[in-house]
Order: sequence, then C-alpha cells, then structure tokens
Amino acid sequence: MTIAILIVFVLGYAAIVLEHSLKINKAAVALLTGVLCWVLYSLGHVQGAGATEAALLHHMEDISGILLFLMGAMTVVEVLDSHESFRVITDRIHTTNKVKLMWIIGLFAFFLSAVLDNLTTTIVMVSLARKLISDQKTRWFYAGIIIIASNAGGAWSPIGDVTTTMLWIGNQVTTLPLIKELLACSLINLLIPMIVLSFVLKGNLERPVAETEMSYSISNTERNIVFFVGLGGLLFVPIFKNVTHLPPFMGMMLSLGVIWIVTEIMHGRKVSEAKSKFSAYGALQKIDMPSVLFFLGILLAVAALSEAGHLFAMASWLKNELGNIYSINIAIGLLSAVVDNVPLVAGSIGMYDISPAITGDAWADMFVQDGPFWHFLAYTAGTGGSILIIGSAAGVAAMGIENIPFMWYLKKIGPWALLGYLAGAALYITMH
Repeated sequence: MTIAILIVFVLGYAAIVLEHSLKINKAAVALLTGVLCWVLYSLGHVQGAGATEAALLHHMEDISGILLFLMGAMTVVEVLDSHESFRVITDRIHTTNKVKLMWIIGLFAFFLSAVLDNLTTTIVMVSLARKLISDQKTRWFYAGIIIIASNAGGAWSPIGDVTTTMLWIGNQVTTLPLIKELLACSLINLLIPMIVLSFVLKGNLERPVAETEMSYSISNTERNIVFFVGLGGLLFVPIFKNVTHLPPFMGMMLSLGVIWIVTEIMHGRKVSEAKSKFSAYGALQKIDMPSVLFFLGILLAVAALSEAGHLFAMASWLKNELGNIYSINIAIGLLSAVVDNVPLVAGSIGMYDISPAITGDAWADMFVQDGPFWHFLAYTAGTGGSILIIGSAAGVAAMGIENIPFMWYLKKIGPWALLGYLAGAALYITMH
C-alpha cells in the first residue's frame, strides 16, 4: 500500500498541475488525493484502525492549527478591505511604474515577513496588490515576487517561517546568529528574481477604479482605527506566541476577536445591512474557502506520505548518498518545492542530533547549536518552496487568492526563483 499511496499522490499532483486543462478545481483534487492517501494507509496498516486514527489525529493537530490561522488571517484582511483600510498605504504609493512598484512591494514584503510570517505577509501583500494593479496577469508577476520575498524574509527570522520556528524552538538555532548568517543570503534570494523581472516588466500600469457607489460610507477615523487595530493584531501574533508559548492560531483568533468587537461597537448603531457589511461576520462570508480546503487536502496527502515512511526514506537516502551537509540541504530545499517543508525539516531534526560542543570532528561540528547545518537548513527549507507555487504556504495562499495557474508560475517565476535560491546558497557556502 505504501507504493499505492505514492502513486495516488503523484497522480493527484499531476491533476493539480493540469487544473486548467482538465477543468477540475484543484481544491477537489487535493481533497480527494489527501483522503485517498489516508484510506490506502489505513487499509495497509497492520497495527489496526486505532493506531491509524491516532496517527491521523496527531497530524490534524498541526493541520487544523494552520487552517485556523489561515482563516483568521484571511478574515482580518477582509475586514480591512471592507473598510478600505489599505488606502492608508495605497494612497501613499503614487508610482505607476511597474518596476518601481515591484521593488517597493518586494522589499516591503521581505521585511514584513520577518516580523509577521510568510503566510500572513502573502495574504496582506497580495490583497494590497489588488488595490494597486487592475490587470490580473500583470498582478501575477507581483504575486510571484511577494511569494519569493515572503519566504526569503521568513527564513532569516525565528518567527518568520514555521520551519525556522521549529529549529528555533528546538534550540538548533538562536536569534542573533541566525540573522547574521542568513540575512544577506535571503536578500540575494529575492534580489536576483527582482533584477531579472526588472527587464521583463515594462511601462506603467493602470490602477483599479476606486469604488464610489458604496451604499454605506465610512469616515477616515473609522478607516484608520480598523487599519491600525487589524495590522496591529497581525503584528501581535508572533509576540503572543513568544509570551504565551501557545500555537500561533490562538494569537490570530485573539486578534480576530478584538477587531470583531471593535467593528461591532463602531457600527453598532447603524442599520443591520451596514453593520453586516463592515463586521467580521460579513468578512467570514467572503473568505476563499476553496483555498482553505485545497490547503487541507495537500497537508493531508503530505502527512500520509510522512506516515508511510516515504519522507524518512528520502531523508535517509540523502544522508547516505550525498554525505556533504551543503548538498543535503540544497537537495532538501529543492524537495520542499514538491512536498511540504515542515515534515522534511522535522525528519532532519529527528535524524541529526545537536552536538553538545565542538570536538574537532569535522562532521559532528556541523551540528552544534548555530552550526552550519542548521542555519543552511533554515535557508534552504524556507526559500526552496518558492520554486514551485505549491511548494510553500505562501504560494498556496497566493495561488488561491489570485487563481494563478501552476504552469504559468513554473514558466514565468520558477526559473528566477531557482536562480535566486542557488545564488543565496552559493553565498552561504562561500561564507563557510
């Protein structure tokens, strides 16, 4: 059955890639793939249904946390959108030059993702781009840069990416050495694609026509309050996690609850139609649930691959065949473009122990706290997912919001993301 699980995953992956040719929604394919993988695992698991259910529920702890986080972030962004709060930023961006705007958005996303996380940053920045760029296909290029910038920005911060956070919590890395080692590499990872696309994007762009026929208007004061409460709530999430040590989705739910109450109080005396339009209740009805279900299916499928032993076998093969830590990490980064980087990093953490101190053994010394293996793993696992659009949470979110075709991203963004990935890796290897 383990081979059957792999076959189902490959077929499902192919159907997602060919979504526009098959005319079948990727969310439906992902859900079917995820469930079938677990059905096959259950039928072939010799330890019984109870053990299978326990394994599934174990993975669902992480999956449900990610989905709740995603839904919370999308709802907060929808509340900001309904109040036209992004005008606080868009009204200050006056350029219509495609290249200048790309650099503004890319660098902003890069540093924002270090204090938020790559998933939230992507949702916020793609939503912001929709307010600045009217043509969808042009917007896809900016979404591609946002994905690369969010993943690169998250790699050098302990709270910017879930894999980096795993290494940070596990004491493989600490904050200041991580920033020192990876900031330049991550920046190169972003700069290379932006330099290339500076020669691709030409001329000026058209902004979307501002909506003037709103049934119910809001004041500048209300708009600003919602903007600062919403953005402050998103920025508060990593602080909440560090203080309480609770999962990030708890902080996101707290932020959602606060902005929900603020909007209820703010619009409480208005007619029910206006109250519904501007409240979190109305925003919940507008979030993109197919994207959430697509995410669920993908994560279920990857969890089944992990339980079936495919990911561990892959990690073991890398160790035995490559041997060199730089080659292993580069391969892990490339693999993270195909399968989720979380189980790959988890497998690496499980395979390699932290060396207690430098002993003079060249191999063992790579695995001390803040050693080259762990820092390079944070870089490769964090940025390798940008090569394919479904290789990271940021890419999946952008794909769902903008309906970006897999093949379009592979042709137009993927090669430059790969070039940036290899350039950052080469810089790190050169430094060591």
